[in-house]
Amino acid sequence: MCTCIGKIATGPEYSKDLSFDEAYTAMRYILEGKVDPVQSGVFLIALRMKRETDAENAGVLRAIREMTQTTTAAVDEVVDVADPYDGFARCLPVSPFLPAVLAACGVPAVSHGAETVAPKNGVTHCKVLRAAGLNVDLDIEQAAARVSNSEIGWAYVDQKTFCPALHQLRELRALIVKRPVLSTVENLTGPIRGREHTHLITGHVHRAYPPIYARLARRAGFASAGLVRGVEGGVLPSLRQAAKLYHYHDNSELELTEINPADLGIERSIRALPIPENLAVAAVENEIEATIDADALASAAAALGLEALDGAPGAARDSLVYGGAIVLTHLHRFDSMRQAAETIRQALDRGVVRRHFLSLKDP
Repeated sequence: MCTCIGKIATGPEYSKDLSFDEAYTAMRYILEGKVDPVQSGVFLIALRMKRETDAENAGVLRAIREMTQTTTAAVDEVVDVADPYDGFARCLPVSPFLPAVLAACGVPAVSHGAETVAPKNGVTHCKVLRAAGLNVDLDIEQAAARVSNSEIGWAYVDQKTFCPALHQLRELRALIVKRPVLSTVENLTGPIRGREHTHLITGHVHRAYPPIYARLARRAGFASAGLVRGVEGGVLPSLRQAAKLYHYHDNSELELTEINPADLGIERSIRALPIPENLAVAAVENEIEATIDADALASAAAALGLEALDGAPGAARDSLVYGGAIVLTHLHRFDSMRQAAETIRQALDRGVVRRHFLSLKDP
């Protein structure tokens, strides 16, 4: 660790990059609790200040994946819906409902995350699903069994269950304030896999990240990846303008496709579900959103998501139709996003999505 820190924490002119093996070993020591917390914090923030290389990202990811419990569901394919672990603070997310939409269309899906993670400490899948009355404490085998059950077809699994060593670093991550390399790689762990193929759907904000995520996704064994320029870095893009979707399949090159909600008959003046005025807080600097009431926002998001599953029109329904159409088309289940969107609308109107969603409740 001293050697690694000495290389990466010597200022903008003299810092040196770590090799894959150095980054892997240092992260493995941290996860195993062999490193003083001060050194761990210096290591993570120095990497971010220097800017991580592909080799460093890959080394850290390998260490985390080796400490991650994974299992294979009894289905050929699984879609891994990977939103930012630190959640959302500028909108009400409905992406926690997306795996159930996919399941209702015959595509087994899984999402994963944690209850709260710095720096945003925002509204997470865990909080929204719990507010909707679902069990968010399944172990990895229970979650895989639900994904394998065609009448359910999806599940959520929490980081505290499948990678407790990484989950134990939450307090350290809060202390170092800014997003470390962990925020980049943790959504590529893939705790539940398909027998033949596992597909990654994740989001990004900054233009530099699609090729970074694609390279990491290949290393993590994802057969394909769809990388959406989504709201707050999530998997759902803006409802009011065109967006970019980067994607690869198997050994193909990373490609770019322009997507537009207007092509699906979705025309909104808002990017995503706005935060209700009574729950809004003043903007804070440096994107640190710790002052929001994440639990209250999660309850509001859950209510709107459930209304969409009941057939209510609105931005929540449109977001699920749009996001689901992106995934189904990426998987080549439909020739066009318009066809996929119509299938999803029918599944919502018939209550199929609602049944799949609520089937995750405990008996």
